Amino acid sequence: MYIVVFTLTLVVLISPAADALDNGLALTPTMGWLHWERFLCNTDCDSDPDNCISERLYMQMADVMAKEGWKEAGYEYVCIDDCWPSHQRDARGRLQADAKRFPGGIKKLADYVHSKGLKLGIYADVGKSTCAGYPGSLGYYETDAQTFADWDVDLLKFDGCNMDWTLVGEGYVNMSKALNKTGRSILYSCEWPLYEWPFKKPNYTAIRDACNHWRNFNDVFDSWSSVKSILDWTASHQDLIVPAAGPGGWNDPDMLVIGNFGLSHAQQESQMALWAIMAAPLLVSNDLRDICPCSKELLQNRHIIDISQDALGRQGYRTAMVDTFEVWERPLSKNRLAIAVINTLELGGPRRFFIQAIPGWKICEPHCNVTQILPQYQEMGVQTPHSKIHLTVNPSGTALLTVTPTRDLTGFREVQWEDTPARRKHSAL
Repeated sequence: MYIVVFTLTLVVLISPAADALDNGLALTPTMGWLHWERFLCNTDCDSDPDNCISERLYMQMADVMAKEGWKEAGYEYVCIDDCWPSHQRDARGRLQADAKRFPGGIKKLADYVHSKGLKLGIYADVGKSTCAGYPGSLGYYETDAQTFADWDVDLLKFDGCNMDWTLVGEGYVNMSKALNKTGRSILYSCEWPLYEWPFKKPNYTAIRDACNHWRNFNDVFDSWSSVKSILDWTASHQDLIVPAAGPGGWNDPDMLVIGNFGLSHAQQESQMALWAIMAAPLLVSNDLRDICPCSKELLQNRHIIDISQDALGRQGYRTAMVDTFEVWERPLSKNRLAIAVINTLELGGPRRFFIQAIPGWKICEPHCNVTQILPQYQEMGVQTPHSKIHLTVNPSGTALLTVTPTRDLTGFREVQWEDTPARRKHSAL
């Protein structure tokens, strides 16, 4: 058996994340619904009224979230992405919603969303125009921040198109200050590192100080190859980005595309499991009005959401590659451990993975209780470091477990990163 083990194992300790943006928000990863991947920039409400970017779309999503268990599961933000504004600012220089598609304006929409017990997110851009060509916030940071506050908006997704990359960081910091100046609690979702990575290594201390979460890599598409590319990028940069994550500030691998068209059910389970392991925002982009029951059940799975929202607030990471499997682990509160085992092979049938090959399995000394969450819930009972049980994992699927040691591991539960970047090493377990 060929095994690659990463030095970021659960026997070394991770230093606490840098101080987060001090606005009291995103103490656990954000959960909600975001329009972009599914509905894009569809502004043709004459021929496609049910799917165009309009107040009707967000009101209907809010209705479904309130009625069909999404709010109770933790999904609280209804988020507008690009293409909502008019192409012109008003006479006072303020952004305004497209009058035809948002006849009531954003304030009325916010009131409606709030009446459902939910929160409203909106989109803007650090540059002179948005990615789709609508007015950007460059030169209007304080004006736009106050406008959003006046509308009672609860979250701002701030994109980075059409801006000199050398000024991107300054722009994100200035908008962060402008939001705080309004006095309203507005969660700040940034794309700062995404726009710096092509030119230099971003400063994650500065990013965490300004933002509640931040995009690092490419937009997600409705395909397994896209989801895989995000996981591969995250694993290859984990020594830099994981220490930045924690309560108040999170790495954002982009939207969940579960319930759309491009992923098999096993692949949907993999995305949900790995987003929970990565302590990622759970922002769903699909049509909640028409979603298959199995995808809805997966997205509302309370056991997976409990991992996502765990109070310890540590991001998980890839700890081993074993033949065609990858092992990802996340330390949890109460001395527990979450483990995801992905079968990266995309042919054949289910394959067996012996549980002793998990680097963190050593916490089962002398005993531990094991619960399998995916692909089926199963209490696996009391195990030991020498248990010879195996997991059965479908092609491109994931087995998700939680492990609770039966002895006190206080002092070992938090994991500390070494001073040097992660190094791969070969070893036999």
